Amino acid sequence: MNNLFSNIKGDKVIWATTALLAIFSFLPVYSASSNLAYLYGDGSTSSYLVVHFFHLVLGFCVLFAFHKIPYHYFKGLSILMLPVVVVLLVYTIFQGTTIDGAYASRWIQIPVVGVTFQSSTLAAVVLMIYVARYLSRITEKEVTFKETILPLWMPVFVVLVLILPANFSTTAIIFTMVIMLVFLGGYPIKYLGIIVGTGLLMLTMFILTAKAFPGLLPNRVDTWASRIENFTNDEDTEADYQIERAKIAIATGGIAGEGIGKSIQRNFLPQSSSDFIYAIIVEEMGLIGGFAVMAAYLMLLFRIVIVATKSNTIFGKLLAIGVGLPIVFQAMVNMAVAVELFPVTGQTLPLVSSGGTSIWMTCLALGIVLSVSAKREEEIKLSEESDREKEEENPLDILSEAI
Repeated sequence: MNNLFSNIKGDKVIWATTALLAIFSFLPVYSASSNLAYLYGDGSTSSYLVVHFFHLVLGFCVLFAFHKIPYHYFKGLSILMLPVVVVLLVYTIFQGTTIDGAYASRWIQIPVVGVTFQSSTLAAVVLMIYVARYLSRITEKEVTFKETILPLWMPVFVVLVLILPANFSTTAIIFTMVIMLVFLGGYPIKYLGIIVGTGLLMLTMFILTAKAFPGLLPNRVDTWASRIENFTNDEDTEADYQIERAKIAIATGGIAGEGIGKSIQRNFLPQSSSDFIYAIIVEEMGLIGGFAVMAAYLMLLFRIVIVATKSNTIFGKLLAIGVGLPIVFQAMVNMAVAVELFPVTGQTLPLVSSGGTSIWMTCLALGIVLSVSAKREEEIKLSEESDREKEEENPLDILSEAI
């Protein structure tokens, strides 16, 4: 056991917070999956718990492996992986499935093992690393907008265009995170307005195209519009069923909650173990449990910023922020949806919701952040050893060198 902990490098608070969220996740997942067990299984939730356990185990293996990789290697890996994720996204579009009449091509089937994988989550991590790499190279240069179109914005918009047809919320989150990262990376603000305007123009053209040719993307734009309309409309309709059940769950929870495993709304709330798991947490554990989960993500945010601040390289700073901030942002979006501060988006609660892809990519991103932190620890250790060696030198040698 001591040997295991000695091999764990990087920020210990991030390790501890990640482990606590993972361990905590078993409670709401086990409770919330009961409705799925009765609808699609034999009534036993044990299988869902076992699957979640293996997802977490594999996720922590990914985390451990990536935190051992020196973070400067990710510069080259991002260049190699960017064409790969583009191919995966194209493949995802063409092998897409239709769910309830709505185009929802988000997953691909991994051969042999038969596991589904959401390619857009991998694309998001790779894209953020690529953007951090490019920004670190132009930090001390004065660049024109024309110079950045092909190497920076072309890959960004290609990835976003390929994700947009099936997943508007993920596209919006990635675009927001990229804009925030380039702003923090010192990209000229006067050019950011052009990029935001271009993004809105492309979104408008996409919507108009989908409306003009409804056969291309069956009902997808209508789904987005209905979600926004339902969010802005005060009247309760059948389309508000999910959010209304979530609000009932939260209102029922009160301060201390109904008790672990005693949720009622889990039997009526669709996606209670993934998209709306925060509502189940508040119902069973009350505001105390809800604020504790929120505090855990805020602690992750705080430590990610600390890791970025302490890094000695521009790439290290941008890398930690680029892959770490989206985790916390996604968590806040998930919680905001549950309390109806955001329209329904389909975003999971990182490390807590069930679902292998979300867990694996979150662990991958945290592994990269820990790699940046581990490098800083290594530099401090080497510096301390060097100082200690100087202190142990013979005073006469030091005097002679001075003379």
